[in-house]
Amino acid sequence: MQVQHEFDADLLILGAGMSGLAAARALGERGMRVLVLEARDRIGGRVWSQRALSGDVVELGAEFIHGRAPELWSLIEESGVTTAERDGVMLRETSDGLNAAEDHGEDIFAPLENLEGYEGEDLSFADWLNTSDVPEDSRAAVTAYVEGFNAADATKISIKSLGIQQKAEDETEGYRSWHVHGGYVQLADYLATRLVAQHGRIETNCVVESIAWQQGSVEVTTSKGTFRAPRCGITLPLGVLQQVNREGGIRIEPQPAAIAQSHRMEMGQAARVTLVFRSRWWEKGSAAPPEELQQMGFLLTRDRLPSVWWTARTEAEPAPTLTGWSGGPRSLIFSGRTTDELAAEACSTLAKIFQMDEFLVRSELLSAHTHDWTADPFSRGAYSYVAAGGIDAPRAMTEPEQNTLFFAGEHTDVTGHWGTVHAAIRSGLRAAEQILDTQSPRL
Repeated sequence: MQVQHEFDADLLILGAGMSGLAAARALGERGMRVLVLEARDRIGGRVWSQRALSGDVVELGAEFIHGRAPELWSLIEESGVTTAERDGVMLRETSDGLNAAEDHGEDIFAPLENLEGYEGEDLSFADWLNTSDVPEDSRAAVTAYVEGFNAADATKISIKSLGIQQKAEDETEGYRSWHVHGGYVQLADYLATRLVAQHGRIETNCVVESIAWQQGSVEVTTSKGTFRAPRCGITLPLGVLQQVNREGGIRIEPQPAAIAQSHRMEMGQAARVTLVFRSRWWEKGSAAPPEELQQMGFLLTRDRLPSVWWTARTEAEPAPTLTGWSGGPRSLIFSGRTTDELAAEACSTLAKIFQMDEFLVRSELLSAHTHDWTADPFSRGAYSYVAAGGIDAPRAMTEPEQNTLFFAGEHTDVTGHWGTVHAAIRSGLRAAEQILDTQSPRL
């Protein structure tokens, strides 16, 4: 590639998800001319909020604020968006109906809590479990939790990463969760507004086809033309990075070391469907005492898919919605289903769980909402996790390539918070600092 002497910006950023926007805003406010290239017709990446016809906000991607991570809460306070802490009872489906799950929760999580500080061989969780003293009757439940929460395959996910994750959650009150009034995407909108105020630009519907680079010069060919800059921040999801220089993927020449490292991680699989109803009909069911049904926050099903349900419930805002979630290999059973098919199956399942008439449940349904992130070519999965033996891969991906290519995204987090919005934001801010450290005097 010939060295280019005329650049479209001081920096190109690929991807207008939370990591890309966080980096772009930080650099724009330091005087850099930033151009963000986004393949979708919207910003936010895997943060995607929609408003249903009923007026309820539905999250198709990230939904929860997990714990008190400072980078995310600083943005929340700065932007002025409001949040509400989630509350409610966790119910578990058993052979005799629904029962409060609190009595069993500590037993389920005990094996994971014991992983803090684990220094043995970095096995997969399944291999570790087979050699552990975890009781046989607890193994299915803890495996279901690991796969569901991490969108992971238990035969692949790193046991060391789970130990690091557990410690990270303890340090940030990860057992607490909040939701954003009006939708998570407001945070993406705020970052974009701040970037534009600093004369930054965002090009949507701009699909990257190839990247040619050498030290001090990057040329990105897209569906909207070719863009050039002396540096480039690559904030594409792990699933997209893993497809680089493969059929249907982006071409990058020469291939950076981060691409090889990406294959030491895994892109998790998950399926979810959110159902918006006329009323909170489940509170009238007979599967549990009325007060528990009224206070239900989460529901763990028994040998059903989706395996977990939750309400959009806070004490002040008990919305009439239910979201079903399955993570890991079992979620693939939903692949290729239409929204109507998922909704019909979900209503049938919910009627059985709450011991109510299926026709009544269907008649209460106003709308259903889902998105197949695995089939989405701009994500190729839900969120990342570390594969057995790959515990140092995220840190390796944070290393710049000749001070020209820089990588960010939740998969590059080094603090144990993979798969979260706050990890994405933190990685974007880290990449911004790396880029600032390489500024030329004219900037």
